[in-house]
Amino acid sequence: VQEKKIFMVQGPYPIIRHLLRARGWVERKLPSVGRQLEQHRGDQNKERLKTRPCNGGGGQGEALLNPCGRARPFLGTTDPLHYPWPPAEEEEKEEEQCDDDPNGIHDLMSYLVRDRLPNFIWTNFLEATDHELLQQDHVVNHYARVEAFTTKEGLCLSLQNLPWIEQADPNTFFPRCYRLGTMDEQEAFIEDFRLTAARSLLKLALEKAGDRPVRTKQVPNSAKGAGESHVSHPKHSTAQAGSPLYPELVDEALEVCKQHLGVLQHQDIDRGTPSPCRTCIDWDRFLQEYYRVAHEGAGLVLTRQQQKQCQNLLRHLAEQLPQLGMEGKLNVWILKPGAESQGRGKARGSGEHTEVPHLGGVPPPLCSPGIVCTTRLEEVLQLARGFTAPSVQVGRWVVQKYVEQLLTIFGTKFDIRQWFVVTDWKPLTVWFYQDCYLRFCSWPFSLGHLERARHLCNVSVQKWYKMSPDQDPRVPPDKIWSNKQFQEYLAQLGQADAWHQVLVPGMKAAILNALRSAQDQVGFRKGSFELYGADFLVGEDCQPWLLEINSCPTMRPSSAVTRQLCANVQRDTLRLVLDRKNNPTCSIGAFELIYKE
Repeated sequence: VQEKKIFMVQGPYPIIRHLLRARGWVERKLPSVGRQLEQHRGDQNKERLKTRPCNGGGGQGEALLNPCGRARPFLGTTDPLHYPWPPAEEEEKEEEQCDDDPNGIHDLMSYLVRDRLPNFIWTNFLEATDHELLQQDHVVNHYARVEAFTTKEGLCLSLQNLPWIEQADPNTFFPRCYRLGTMDEQEAFIEDFRLTAARSLLKLALEKAGDRPVRTKQVPNSAKGAGESHVSHPKHSTAQAGSPLYPELVDEALEVCKQHLGVLQHQDIDRGTPSPCRTCIDWDRFLQEYYRVAHEGAGLVLTRQQQKQCQNLLRHLAEQLPQLGMEGKLNVWILKPGAESQGRGKARGSGEHTEVPHLGGVPPPLCSPGIVCTTRLEEVLQLARGFTAPSVQVGRWVVQKYVEQLLTIFGTKFDIRQWFVVTDWKPLTVWFYQDCYLRFCSWPFSLGHLERARHLCNVSVQKWYKMSPDQDPRVPPDKIWSNKQFQEYLAQLGQADAWHQVLVPGMKAAILNALRSAQDQVGFRKGSFELYGADFLVGEDCQPWLLEINSCPTMRPSSAVTRQLCANVQRDTLRLVLDRKNNPTCSIGAFELIYKE
């Protein structure tokens, strides 16, 4: 007590509990009635979890851990975790593994400090603490109001404001993103979708230049993999895939792109219209014809003059649009619930995921509550219309450009989970963890099929899928790699320097820009800290693209790699926030200070 070494842990963190006990700390345990209530996961509470922003300190519901008294009842508190509660038996097994207390010594010591405030609190959400009772020297592993960068809509909005805060362009590291709950952003998305379709048509036209028809590969229905597919087909076009397109199609795309380039080059100062060619063509007809070219194999004729114009325009657009390369040519977008993380709602059930039945005539992409990939503007808008009523929270859904030109490993999509810690917001102090891991999809990557098993790398999604028979056998069975394995793979590709010269600097810069963009909105408290998990995709050129930042990243291992890495990052976090206070020269493991104002 005199040494102020009383701690409290709430959630599945046996490593933290073990490490603190080894340091001579005494746990003030959650009373048994509180543990039972904490483990209660009725269907009603599960449904509530899906409807609440999952990060940040909204203060809704009672605190589970009142540092100065008994546990309070679980009065419908919605849990802002990034992963679902584990089955009770799993949680109990983890508790047993760390509660090696055959003689009841830890229980006795916990009883003796039952009325003491814990000096260190590690919990999986901020509402678990009573802030009025916290003293200045108490250490808590969360900050308030971090939803400004740890929810999808929060990050989207914060990064829109980045150019006003820093001399940085979010389009260089964050795929462009729009909140569909606000009409201004919905209109901006519609314009972006149309312009991207026009650029994509020029790219498709150049695939096989000359006067001969250029045809995109059409995937037969029989080739579609098992499970649901989010590739839909035009509803208004009656022409066959091989029938000729209207001759002005390429010219219209060229005109739209020329006007857009003029806007980007600030040549539109004297023009009255704020956006390029909003009404100069029949966009409904243009998009239906574009869908035929991009997704149904319709023929496309390109003259040599048009070929040269396409090449010149795309070259000039590339100088103005940092995402022109990664956006590809199929105009794929990804819809995400704006306040959820880790793929909540993306897959359900057990075993291999099967096709979701149509509900009320609405295709599966529009009834699913989770992340959806789509290539059709009308599908995005149909979903958005259901969430623009005044009673619905603004920003409920976001739509983001899918990174089409990405690096795959053995023909499989992957992403990177990268940890970092913030130990202070004034001055902003950021520590980057030098070890991370890759998460693989279960099925081979294909833009012709948009199933979740091919495109969503989250462990919480992929655990529901069996490996596809078509999957390359070199993909690890547990779908996890360490960053060291990835570096070895890059070396085999002749890109040995890409990790240290491109990927790591890019991830650091993206993290810092995201934090700076939201810095003024975070609830700052001296003595607190927070461990975050940032998710990145890797482009064909090895450039990292930030997808999201998770507060309370899962520490439950899903493989041998994550079992070691998750234990290491928890150990090193305690070194950083506890040991370093008394010994500034102590080891902090794999953490590296990358920024201090």
